[in-house]
Amino acid sequence: MGYNVAIDGPAGAGKSTIAKLVAKEKGYIYVDTGAMYRALAIHFLKKGVSADDREAVARACEDAEVTIGYEDNIQQVYLNGENVTSMLRTEEVGNMASKTSAIPVVREKLLELQRSLAREKDVIMDGRDIGTNILPDADVKIYLTASVDTRARRRYDELRAKGEECDLDLIARDIKERDERDMTREIAPLKKAEGAILVDSSDMTIQQVVDEICSHCR
Repeated sequence: MGYNVAIDGPAGAGKSTIAKLVAKEKGYIYVDTGAMYRALAIHFLKKGVSADDREAVARACEDAEVTIGYEDNIQQVYLNGENVTSMLRTEEVGNMASKTSAIPVVREKLLELQRSLAREKDVIMDGRDIGTNILPDADVKIYLTASVDTRARRRYDELRAKGEECDLDLIARDIKERDERDMTREIAPLKKAEGAILVDSSDMTIQQVVDEICSHCR
């Protein structure tokens, strides 16, 4: 059995950034489950499927194969053999992933891949329901969060650094809506897992968050 660390939390809390750094510090394999859902979202967008049409989403899942690989210990995500890693972080893909990840057939599509990785390797995995659903027996569970204002500002700064025009208020509204969807969805809603350690990064530096989480890991 592998040693498993689960990090859950809302959109924009910095889960991926922190998990990657903890993985590097501790020698774990980083598994970005959100990237897998985003890869399926790319598939749905390419097919012109509406997130509201669950039957169409289920049909689209039938000819989608999401796999992951590692180059220099960095996760690469493949959709039907194509490396889609560079396409994963757009707002359009993120919103599609948020909506379709609540659909049971989408979750089932990726669940076994995620669990098999955890059985075989020492992994740190982040997402919305890692500690509650995917790895309920994880050795360490973290619930990483930050205020809506903090998360919106981080996303705004990230997009501006890429040269993209954006609106801070619109980003904050989108984050609030995504939180509401994630926390109220029927299947595996976002919540703090039993026994999870709460880490609020609103007033913490990235290194402080990494150090805090590493202190709970072997």
